[in-house]
Amino acid sequence: MFNNTPGGYIMIDRKKIMGRLLRIEGQIRGLQRMVQSEAPCVDVLVQVSAVTSAMKKTGNAIIQARLQECIAESSQGSDQALDDFQKALSRYIDLA
Repeated sequence: MFNNTPGGYIMIDRKKIMGRLLRIEGQIRGLQRMVQSEAPCVDVLVQVSAVTSAMKKTGNAIIQARLQECIAESSQGSDQALDDFQKALSRYIDLA
């Protein structure tokens, strides 16, 4: 389960993350249809909230998968990998 792939994500986590992203894509398309058909504002905002929550959960899943790799890389002397991760994490926290 902890075998890292060349892309940096554990294979099982990658499948889960891709599944989440596909569901979010469907939610976004649903939102587009709602706006196009002039659905009530409350309904649109409820769906925007659901998409936002799904994105945050997906970001957290990515962080968990990447954190394991960054810790492993930093213990092998790769300070650049840890610095890059810290910068990306700071940007993510600003969005959340």
